[in-house]
Amino acid sequence: MPARYFFVNFTAVNENSYSRDLALNFAVEINGKSFKRDHCRLWINTLDRKDGTFIVRYKLYETCDELSISIYYKNKHIQDSPFTYKGLIQADQCDCPEKDLQSWLKQYQCPLSYSQIENDLKPFEQINMKDQISKIIEKYHRPESTSFCHYVIKDNQIYRDCYGKHIGFNMFADNVLLSLTRKVVMPDMEMVINLGDWPLLFKGIDPLPIFSWCGSSETIDIVMPTYDITESALENMGRVTLDTLSVQGNIERRWEEREPRAFWRGRDSRAERLKLIDIARAHPDLFNASLTNFFFFREKESQYGPKLPHISFFKFFDYKYQINVDGTVAAYRLPYLLAGGGLVLKQDSPYYEHFYEQLQPYEHYVPVKRDLSDLTDQLLWAIKHDDKAKNIAKNARQFANDNLLPQHIICYHAVLFSEWSKKISGKVSVKEGMTHVPQDKFACHCGNNDNASHEEL
Repeated sequence: MPARYFFVNFTAVNENSYSRDLALNFAVEINGKSFKRDHCRLWINTLDRKDGTFIVRYKLYETCDELSISIYYKNKHIQDSPFTYKGLIQADQCDCPEKDLQSWLKQYQCPLSYSQIENDLKPFEQINMKDQISKIIEKYHRPESTSFCHYVIKDNQIYRDCYGKHIGFNMFADNVLLSLTRKVVMPDMEMVINLGDWPLLFKGIDPLPIFSWCGSSETIDIVMPTYDITESALENMGRVTLDTLSVQGNIERRWEEREPRAFWRGRDSRAERLKLIDIARAHPDLFNASLTNFFFFREKESQYGPKLPHISFFKFFDYKYQINVDGTVAAYRLPYLLAGGGLVLKQDSPYYEHFYEQLQPYEHYVPVKRDLSDLTDQLLWAIKHDDKAKNIAKNARQFANDNLLPQHIICYHAVLFSEWSKKISGKVSVKEGMTHVPQDKFACHCGNNDNASHEEL
């Protein structure tokens, strides 16, 4: 894992009986043997959810041996502490892939499949990718409006050709493929990854295998986890500060202490967001909603401004209710809103991310009509039914912990690409002139791994 993590639950404590003394008396120590020094280098981060549970994250910066995790309460080991692990524990940058993908998926506790993957891949039987790639390039190579990359994984090495004017987002696709191939030997395969937000393949046309970060009711793209949540998983305890773990440990207010208004901040990327501002101005006692930037409706800035500066996402949860309104496509903030323990008022939308089909209205969120005409009524319902609202918010957080943590995002990609590889007929080959995407050099001890090209760099 980019950052490993576990939960500690003090069962005698809940949100109402929690006091900060618990955090003051709780401590974690993690040690391991290094091949170069007395102790292996690692960083520990403890997130207090202020309800009797803690999330402990730790990131390794080298290969560690005989890892030991000690958990203390009032300077004494809890039961069974320290927890010890024999064998090598690899840093995420280690290029030490395991041979057997199915065994690795089982070890990672990945599901055998996902219904969304089954539905997305159903149109495809055994296909010849050479013909498909040619069709995709002919139909969608419009440099000013679309950008995509043709990827080949061959002998666990990654190659790509990119098409379009704006291809900078290929770094997100590169990163997840590099991460997977460091961990396990992936099957040989080819795929096309759309680098734009909008899905490309409208229903009613011959299906072409294009992977996109967002789907819609009008399209048949193969949906992957968004680049946003994927990057937050791969850069956990790295260059990102917002992820489904950190959002749970940086919220200061319990449910009862949060302001009973609905909160929203965002840019002007959809007309309904302007309507949201109108609704908020008509009901300032119920809403705190403002735009942070004008791009799509610049001519209306005098009417809907002034724009307000960005605030920390963690401060959103000073409020009980969170509004989720589409941007250009689905609003990619939804996983973090679910994890934050607020009640999500979610706009009905034709757009979806890879996990939306698992969400249930009034169990994980409160639905709002596409035109926001019932937003105020739905908010008033939540205010009048506080216990139900609190329970929906609790269910949403649990959903995020069951489906949207870094492990789940890595699993989804691995299962998706594994199942996709079974659809490809014929030999996979690297086209002349394709760019090789190499692994970064990283000092690492792979032990007895037969796949490792080195014992130590």
